[in-house]
Formats: sequence, structure tokens, C-alpha cells
Amino acid sequence: MSEKKSSPSLFRILLQLFQGALIGLGAVLPGISGGVLCVVFGIYKTIMELLANPFKNFKTHVPKLIPILIGGAVGFLGIANLLAYFLEKYPDTSVCLFVGLIAGMLPSLFREAGEKGRTSGSFFSMGIAMAVIFALLGWLEIASVTITPNFGWYLFCGFCLALSVIAPGMSFSTLLMPLGLYTPFVDGIGHLDFAILIPAGIGALATVICLAKAVNALFDHYYNLAFHAIIGIVIAATVMIIPFDSFTVSGSQTMINLAFLVIGIIAALILDYFNQKVPVEK
Repeated sequence: MSEKKSSPSLFRILLQLFQGALIGLGAVLPGISGGVLCVVFGIYKTIMELLANPFKNFKTHVPKLIPILIGGAVGFLGIANLLAYFLEKYPDTSVCLFVGLIAGMLPSLFREAGEKGRTSGSFFSMGIAMAVIFALLGWLEIASVTITPNFGWYLFCGFCLALSVIAPGMSFSTLLMPLGLYTPFVDGIGHLDFAILIPAGIGALATVICLAKAVNALFDHYYNLAFHAIIGIVIAATVMIIPFDSFTVSGSQTMINLAFLVIGIIAALILDYFNQKVPVEK
């Protein structure tokens, strides 16, 4: 009996390590939001509750998140570096894989969003969120503003990084790339440049303190509206990163992109299957 009980626990840990690695990878990939993957893997609310009340929820929430945090560090520092080659050589194909992963998790998102019922207001909330994100990301894509990085702008980078977790779909790379801040910011993190890490850390901490409680309260009181709004954000942000131009390059490139989209969808469905089958320890 003990072996049967321990196996699911070990498998869940391995599953969470893998999910954390994907979240860490998504956090640094251009156009991908780590917060989106937190949502699709069902840990977003746990993270928000911890950020909103770290002292109150430390003992109950941190043990659940340890495998995710370890996997996230591996993904952020290890897997991201390993896949840098593929992202440089095959950027469109790599993004298609992640688009497929997110698309494949949409059914589970809708399932979780409807846990407390669904109303017409839920879909209205989703539609409004989609429209706002389409407008914002579309404007950032059109704008061609380049600035000189300094302490103040690295504070802004930290704000964007924290926002990408608190507001799923708001990839910090999507916000920073049009401003010319993405490359120096990521290089600074990779080289442990404290002239960048310190202001970014201050900006991220201030953002978490100011917004985490508000977002958590929003979920507590308006779960349906908030969760469906997040689905709208996820859909809009995902559509905006699809490399449509690469589908017109050649027939072979189109087939490759479609193949990796399908692989991502299948992988997401498998992850969702195991999420439902493997019991969560409370």
C-alpha cells in the first residue's frame, strides 16, 4: 500500500519540476508569459495567494511550490540557455511549439474558469480583456521607440517582469522589446549585473506589494469575471505571437510549423491528463 501511495507523489513532483521548467523557459522567451503557463498548469491562484499574504500562507503554500520553483530556476537558467540555439536558428518553429502548448491547455482553463458557474458577464469580461490586449500589444508592435537604459528604466523592467506573473499574458519581453530594453535587461540578468538586478528587483518587489493583494482580492470576490478575463488575455497574447509570416515562406516551412503546433497541443493535453489523474496533496 505504501508503494502505491508514494508513486503518485513522486510522479507529481517530477511533473511539477517539468512544469516549473516550462514556466522558467516561458519567462525568458520573447512573446511568452511565464504567468500564462502558471495559469495553464493550475498554480496561478496559489502563487497569487502567497504573494498577497506571504507570512500567512508561507507554511501552507511554499511546500506545494518548491518543485515548481526548482524547475523554474532550471528552466530560467539552464533550459533557456540550452534552447537559445534553437530559438536563434528556428525562432518561428520554437514559438509554434509554445503556441501549441498554450492552445492545448485552453480546455482546462475553461474548465477551471467555470468551477463556480458561468454567466453572460463571464464572456463579456473575456471579450473586453481580449480587445484591450489586442490593442495594447498591437500598439507596441507598431511603435518603434528606442531609449537609453538607466536606473529608472531598469525599475520599469522589474515592474514588467513582475507584471508578467501577476497579469498572465503580459509577457515582459513583449513590453520591453519595442523599447530596446529586452536585450540589455536579459544580458544583465545572465551576467548577474547588480547595476541592473538591484533596480529591477526594487521595481518587481514594489509591483508585487502594490498589485498582488488587489489581484488576489479580485479572484476572491469575482472569480468568474477575473478568470474569464485571464482567458481573454491568454488568447489575445497567444494570437499576437503566432509567426503568421513564416507560414507563407514555403510549403515545407508551413508543414513544420503545423507539426510543432500539433506536438505542443498533444503535449499540453497529456500534461492536463496527468494533472487530473494524479491527486494533489493538500
